[in-house]
Amino acid sequence: MGRDFPCTIGRGGVRRDKREGDGATPRGVHRIVGMLYRPDRMARPADWAVPIRPGDLWCDDPAHEDYNLMVRAPFAASAERLARADPLYDLVILTDWNWPRAERGAGSAIFLHRWRRPGFPTEGCVAFDPVHLRWIARRITFGTRLIVT
Repeated sequence: MGRDFPCTIGRGGVRRDKREGDGATPRGVHRIVGMLYRPDRMARPADWAVPIRPGDLWCDDPAHEDYNLMVRAPFAASAERLARADPLYDLVILTDWNWPRAERGAGSAIFLHRWRRPGFPTEGCVAFDPVHLRWIARRITFGTRLIVT
C-alpha cells in the first residue's frame, strides 16, 4: 500500500536456517494466516480476528504433537501465554512460519506484534509501533505476505 513502517526483529538477526530458541527472525516470504486480539483491551481489529481467551497458549515444545499451535491451559508441555499481563500480545498477527505441519525444532510462534520499545529486539517475531500495527491489521487480509530479507 506504499507504506513503510519501522520494525524490530529477533535478537538473533535474520536467518534462513531458523531453529527453536535461536532468537532469529526467519528469512523468506511468509503468509498471514490469522489474527488474535485481546477483547478486554481493544475492539476487534478485523472481522476475521479471533479473541484471545485467558487460557490460550502457544506450544513451543518441539517434542509435543501440538508444537507451533495454539493450545489451552492446563497444558503440561512448554507453551507461551497469549493473554499476557503486559500489552505485547494485545494484537497478534500470525504467520505461516513452520505451520500448519511443524518441523520439530524449526521454530515456533513467528508473530507480528507490538514492540516493547523502538529498537528492542524480539525473540524472533517482527514487532511494530502499536499505532502502525493497528493500521496494518485493519488493512491486511488472510494470505497477505510478509517479506523478510
